[in-house]
Amino acid sequence: MRIAIIGGGIAGLAAAYELQKSRAAGQPVEYTLYETRPRLGGSLASEVVAGAVLEAGPDSFLTEKPAAAELCRELGLGDALLPSNDAARKTWIVVKNRLVALPDGLMFLIPTKLVPTALTPLFSLRTKIRMGLELLHPPRASEGDESVAALVERHYGAEAVDRLADPLLSGIYGGDATQLSARTVLARLVEMEKKYGSLTRGMLAAHKHMREAAKNSAKTQKRAAPPIFTALRGGMQQLVDALEATLDPAAIRTGTPVNKLERTASGWRITTAAAAEQYDAIIMAAPAWAAGAMLSGVDAELGAELAAIPYSSSITLNLIYDESKLGTLPEGFGFLVPASEGCAMLACTFVHRKFLGRTPPGKAVFRAFLGGMRGEAMLAESDEALVATVRRELSQILGKKVFDAAVEPEHVQVARWRRAMAQYAVGHQERMQRIRARLAALPGLRLAGNAYDGIGIPDCIRLGRQAARELTGPAS
Repeated sequence: MRIAIIGGGIAGLAAAYELQKSRAAGQPVEYTLYETRPRLGGSLASEVVAGAVLEAGPDSFLTEKPAAAELCRELGLGDALLPSNDAARKTWIVVKNRLVALPDGLMFLIPTKLVPTALTPLFSLRTKIRMGLELLHPPRASEGDESVAALVERHYGAEAVDRLADPLLSGIYGGDATQLSARTVLARLVEMEKKYGSLTRGMLAAHKHMREAAKNSAKTQKRAAPPIFTALRGGMQQLVDALEATLDPAAIRTGTPVNKLERTASGWRITTAAAAEQYDAIIMAAPAWAAGAMLSGVDAELGAELAAIPYSSSITLNLIYDESKLGTLPEGFGFLVPASEGCAMLACTFVHRKFLGRTPPGKAVFRAFLGGMRGEAMLAESDEALVATVRRELSQILGKKVFDAAVEPEHVQVARWRRAMAQYAVGHQERMQRIRARLAALPGLRLAGNAYDGIGIPDCIRLGRQAARELTGPAS
């Protein structure tokens, strides 16, 4: 069986790895991986500068989703897995150029502790009263999909959207709470509203159930709580390199765009600048907008549905400083910036705090995020202009003019990711139903990537491996 993988990001690499395992197990499988860029890995890209690990793309993955850690262990990277420094975890929200800590007891956007919520300067008195009255919300049956902003505002008010939901979700999706699908992004909260009415009561009930389950499990009692995030000591590039090392070099075609994709009587034909080749099956791991363009000639409706999935672009900017020249910095992992603040930055991570051991002693690394759905125009700005903007905003927010003028960063890294982050817009689940219906009529075609069923690294790995297994059966 000949299988083509189009797209060499983490989803495509995971699919290729699974096919390589099948071939090693004796299955008659051949595969070819096509990637437009000159390198594999997509947005997973790291470099080590003066002993500091700098991530141009994602710096870690959610620990609770097992697919990424499992793959790392399979590849012999178990000892390289690095937990986040959760003991020092603290997140700030920028309000009028001041850092305000997220209140204690906040669980997945939901305030669950009365006193910290009442005392926090993050919200006005009016919003705090509304949060208290939210406990009286009656159960509400879903009337179709709605935006995250609509769901949160109905329960806690517009200020909670502005200062909580929007910046938190922008940090994950690079998106806009007024556009993101509540049913897809906050499915758990939608179910809580249906059952309990009040999201606060629903979250408290869920937390109580988790505590009881932990008490009833001796095994759980003995185990330390898992970290929220997991990284690799040498950067996420380690995962890319380890995956590539398992693959047949002759099967990898980097710098090779697919110019045409056709359905034939016996399968699929892929045409590149070099040749046209025949395959039995295709794993489409390119971004949905690129997949839509390639598949439009095969199935116009499918192509249109894929092309309609919105994407945001992003910019990551790393700055290395001599920590002794900066003075005392705020505690925690970093801060998030609401859109209402009018800043270019969406967020900033204090990298030297989040993952210990990836930054040399005495050095501080700040990782700023720009772009998103509201900041596409910034991709056209020069590196120098972006760095100047970030340094100015760091000075304003942290109250330290050294960022703006007095102290030069020892190293700067700027990375642009155009149309890289899929947006699960209102109606996403209905779109996926239509996409699956069109796929059912195209045997031998599978989709994988961040546009469909999860945007994180573990989701992409899971979908890539699942696509390969569906075509060949699981490797032994």
